[in-house]
Amino acid sequence: MKCTLIIPAWEPEDIFPSRTAASQINYWQPLGTLSVAASLQQAGHEVVFLNGAFLNHTEILEAAATSGPDFIGLYSTTFGWPKAKKTARDLKAVLPDVFITVGGPFPIARQEQCLQECRWIDAVVTGEGEIPAVAMVENLAAGMSMAGINGVVYREGPRIVKNPPQPLIMDLDTLPFPARELLGKADSYIPAPATYKRKPVAVIMTSRGCNRKCIYCFQIDKSRKSGVRYRSIENVLAEIELCLSQGYREIKFIDETLAADYGRAMQLAREITARELDFTWFASACVNQVDKPLLAAFKEAGCWAILMGAESGVQKNLNTIRKGITLEQVRKAVRAAQDVGIKVFTPFLFGIPGETFAEGLKTIDFACDLNPDVANFHCLTPFPGTELYDNIEQYGTISDDLTDYTYQGAAFTPYSMSREEIAALRHIAFKKFYSRPRFLLRSIVNLRGLHDLRAAATGIKSLFWIWVTDAIFKKKTCCR
Repeated sequence: MKCTLIIPAWEPEDIFPSRTAASQINYWQPLGTLSVAASLQQAGHEVVFLNGAFLNHTEILEAAATSGPDFIGLYSTTFGWPKAKKTARDLKAVLPDVFITVGGPFPIARQEQCLQECRWIDAVVTGEGEIPAVAMVENLAAGMSMAGINGVVYREGPRIVKNPPQPLIMDLDTLPFPARELLGKADSYIPAPATYKRKPVAVIMTSRGCNRKCIYCFQIDKSRKSGVRYRSIENVLAEIELCLSQGYREIKFIDETLAADYGRAMQLAREITARELDFTWFASACVNQVDKPLLAAFKEAGCWAILMGAESGVQKNLNTIRKGITLEQVRKAVRAAQDVGIKVFTPFLFGIPGETFAEGLKTIDFACDLNPDVANFHCLTPFPGTELYDNIEQYGTISDDLTDYTYQGAAFTPYSMSREEIAALRHIAFKKFYSRPRFLLRSIVNLRGLHDLRAAATGIKSLFWIWVTDAIFKKKTCCR
């Protein structure tokens, strides 16, 4: 059958403040959608991919009409749900007989509510999409209903039917590699300036799931019973080598933490080195799962930067979000990475339940003292399906405006702080951290080539606007 997978159209300003978007915007390869595409292709179906990062709404409708699909799969985040509903409505207007399903973090969390809110959607995938998508298309081809397909909520006349959940895929090696050939121009998919060294950049996930229980983290496996599901090292290396043969020169590993299994992480790094694979790479790791020997192995294998979630400079607040780390572990991990020559990126959160404005200022001081190479300062965002969202009355108030759910808008306000205070803390944090002579001097010393100069230019422009206006992170209040 003909299948079209769509990410609805969006603009950088939908996520980032317009005056700082240039230094923050990133275009990730949509790994989940590409994995579903590969599974459909493996089953013998024709797949077209339309990415709203590069196509406007009208262009998506025209391309979909031209391809004439039997099945459309829409992807939706929380902030993107209004656009997904609009896209489904307008697709039905031009393709009245097409079967439209929706998947992604928001539909997984809301499930049948999505069908109640949008009559143009025929079904919702409630978990990992590879197996249900193939089963749905095959049933459509046979003229059958969605009955019996695990992981699907669907319409049956006026009724909404919820099938049992699809079990998690435990053997990830059975999945085909993501269908990156559907992306078109690979150079278009680049992370934010200063967060990559070479391009084109491929995205790889070597595992799925997480065994940690942070209250703001969305996981399909809410109980964490399945923990982390790992691909074999050989399978990961095969995908790396395929990407390199396709011309990719850098890889971002987007596992929740690449070092969840210390021995496996060490083995992967050593195999990359032993095979003399020529690429630079970026990964994330939890501060209590790394040490200098592992980070040195990462560096030797081509790792140039690592993201370590610091989140707060106040231990009480780390405990509240169940991060499972200490401030000293943060300090030690950052020092170890910088000692071996790896750049460190650390995100911080404002608006943690029980956090005060004064504690937010302590987090800013901690970030400056920690001195990572790059720091980001987000609003704590309780996405649907997280422990924080599901128990919101216990922690604070939440925005009714889904466009706030981007880490940029203050979707959540704890009882201990105001929305305005969260915006003020973000403004103070960016200004103070990036205006330090210590940071500026290091940035100048580390400039290497045209790419670094362009990244620095976008950063300077963003810093200028942060200095000249104190309203850059403010947005109207809308809470329930």
